[in-house]
Amino acid sequence: METAELPLPAGAFARSGSPAVAPGPAALAIAALILGATYLAAAVTWQQAALYLVGGAAGIVLYHAAFGFTSAWRVFISDRRGAGLRAQMLMLALTCAVFFPVLASGELFGHAARGSVSPLSVGLLVGAFMFGVGMQLGGGCASGTLYTAGGGNARMLVTLFFFIVGSVAGAAQLPMWQRSPALASVSLVGRFGPVGALAISLALFAAIAAATAILERRRHGRLVGYGAGAAPASRWLRGPWPLAAGAVGLALVNVATLAIAGRPWGVTSAFALWGSKALSVAGVPVETWSYWSSRTADLDASILTDATSVMNIGIMIGALAAAGLAGKFAPVWRVPARSLVAAAIGGVLLGYGARIAYGCNIGAYFGGIASSSLHGWVWGLCAFAGSVAGTSVRPVFGLSVEQSRPDDGR
Repeated sequence: METAELPLPAGAFARSGSPAVAPGPAALAIAALILGATYLAAAVTWQQAALYLVGGAAGIVLYHAAFGFTSAWRVFISDRRGAGLRAQMLMLALTCAVFFPVLASGELFGHAARGSVSPLSVGLLVGAFMFGVGMQLGGGCASGTLYTAGGGNARMLVTLFFFIVGSVAGAAQLPMWQRSPALASVSLVGRFGPVGALAISLALFAAIAAATAILERRRHGRLVGYGAGAAPASRWLRGPWPLAAGAVGLALVNVATLAIAGRPWGVTSAFALWGSKALSVAGVPVETWSYWSSRTADLDASILTDATSVMNIGIMIGALAAAGLAGKFAPVWRVPARSLVAAAIGGVLLGYGARIAYGCNIGAYFGGIASSSLHGWVWGLCAFAGSVAGTSVRPVFGLSVEQSRPDDGR
C-alpha cells in the first residue's frame, strides 16, 4: 500500500495503539461477501462464487500484509531495502512449485489448466516500462490500486478511474502494437520440462534475493526480515501481517485461481471491459474494435459472468472488510492537486501499459513467471526500469520518496 501521499488513517502501516474495529464497514463488507457469493452460486455458477471469495481473500491478504509491489520496488530503488523484493521471490517460488507440474500435465483436478505465455514484443517492452512509471505516480499497481481503494484511500479512486480510461485507450490502439516486431513466446516448461524449468527459476529467485541482501547490507549493515516471528492471535484478524504471510497468501490465491478458472490470476482485462461497456452504453461502437470483434458476447453479458471482474470486486470488498476489522477505514477526501494530477497520469499509464504488455504486475509478471513464460521476466525488468524513472519524478508532484518502508522491522 502506498502511504507517502496521504495520512495514515486508512493505511495498513499504522501501528500505534490498538484501534477499535469499525463495525459498520466490516459488517457491510462481510455481508457483501456472503450474499454476493450466494447470489453468484445461484444465478451464475459456483465457480464465479468461488472466484469472488478468492478475490475477497486476496483483498484481505493484500491489505493486512501491505503487500505492495510498488512500494517494495521504490524502497529498494531509493534506499536498497529489499525485504519486499525478497518476499516477492518467495511468493514466486511457492507458486512455480505448484504451477509447473500442473502446466506440464495440462490439467488440475481433472480440468484443463493453461498458463499465460506471450510473445516478446515491442508492446511488451514499451507497455511494461509505462506501467512501471505509472505505478510510482499513481501510487499502486493493479492489485494495489484495488485493495487501497477498497481500504478507504480516496486518492486511489482517482487512479482507478484513470486506470480504466487508459485500459480502454490501450484496447482501442492494440492492433497498432500487435503489428510491431515480436519474437516468439518462450515457455521454460516447454523447453526444459517442469523439473528443469523449476530449477532455473528457483536459481534466479535465489540470485535476486541474494543480490538484494548484499546491497541492503552494504547500505545499512543489516537486513530487515519478513517479520515472521510470533505475534498475538489478534494480529491475524486486525493486522499487520508479516510479509512472509502475504507471500504465502498470494501464492495460494494464484493457485486457487488456476484450480477454479483454469488459468492464472489476472486483473486488468476487467478494466478494459468495464470502460468499454460504459462507452457502449454511451453510444460508442466499441464492438467494431479489433480488440472486441471476436468477443462481442463479453460486451453484452453481465460483468458478473466475467471471472476477472468478480475477483476484482472481491478484492475491493475484502480490503474493506480488512480495513474495518483493523479499525482503519477512515477515508480522507482532501488530496493535494498535484497529487491528484499524478494519480490521473499514473492511472492512464498503468491502464495503457498493461493493455499493450499482456497484463500487469499480476497477470504478466506474477502470472507470466508462474507460467514459466520468458515474457514475465522481461516484463519485470522493463517495469522495474520504469519504476526507477517514476521514482525520480515523484517529487515533481509533491510525492515523497521514502527512505525505508514505514513498517520496517515489524
